Amino acid sequence: MNKKGLNTKKIKLNRDNISIYATVALFLLLFIIGSVKYRGFFSSQVIANLFIDNAYLIVVAIGEAVAILTGGIDLSVGAMIAFVSMITASLLEKGLNPFLVIGIVLVVGIIFGTVQGILIQKFGLHPWIVTLAGMFFARGASYLISIDTIIINDPTFSKISSFRIPILPGAFISINVVVSLIVLLVAVYMLKFTKFGRSVYALGGNEASAKLMGLSVEKTKVLVYTFSGFCSALGGLLFTIYTLSGYGLHCNGMEMDAIAACVIGGILLTGGYGNIIGPLFGVLTTGIIQTLIMFDGTLNSWWTKIAVGMLLFIFIVLQRVIVLQDEKRKSIAT
Repeated sequence: MNKKGLNTKKIKLNRDNISIYATVALFLLLFIIGSVKYRGFFSSQVIANLFIDNAYLIVVAIGEAVAILTGGIDLSVGAMIAFVSMITASLLEKGLNPFLVIGIVLVVGIIFGTVQGILIQKFGLHPWIVTLAGMFFARGASYLISIDTIIINDPTFSKISSFRIPILPGAFISINVVVSLIVLLVAVYMLKFTKFGRSVYALGGNEASAKLMGLSVEKTKVLVYTFSGFCSALGGLLFTIYTLSGYGLHCNGMEMDAIAACVIGGILLTGGYGNIIGPLFGVLTTGIIQTLIMFDGTLNSWWTKIAVGMLLFIFIVLQRVIVLQDEKRKSIAT
């Protein structure tokens, strides 16, 4: 028999997305375990609730991922959520127009991120130091507004918070979910089809090479933190709509959750490698762990942190293996 007529092509997985494949597989495995073990777990609303409860974190993780892709980091995102929640609640309490308040807090986030980017680029400061200072500044500024929780009673914010969008029979999502998915689509387009996106990956891969290629490294660095500031402000706005409150201790330590979502989603901490869709699955994976613990009812919520810590270790090892294999392949090729 002539074997030339047979299709001998093998289906190969994209090596660049192997971390995402692992995360998606883990998510599906956890969902299957929950569906088998707990009654009522297997439903479209359980999945929808993962998006509803974590919409703000998806947006923040996207901004964090772009910063990490350049080889940097943004530690101020959690504090910015608290700061934005306090600004929003305070201005609404004073009777300011809610849509004007939305515009103000987004501009605050953009300015905050831009200033951090300028400090990092113009003065050659390390992103860890600058964004750590930004974290302390934003958290402290929250308490200058008020040391107490400010409850939001604005009718517009209440309507947005309670609005539900049917997606399937017996399942719905919130406006926050729609906003988070729009941000994800914009980020995918931005990183995949624009010069800015190519500059982000090139900068994370090798800054010196990026300069030799004629890419605008200085401008890209500033814009990256501008985008992260915008995402943290928007995430803070979504969180404020979700909780209808402002408080200086909101999302304390949440920057670690955003970084964890990026790592679990396959974003390499040294920069230059990863798919922006990864953080979405990273957030959903940590979210489903929380849901499993909630359905169990006997485990302490701190088990979520333990599980996420174990996942971080596993995925960091996986990333290291991928990097070593790539280096080995390149050395063989040369």
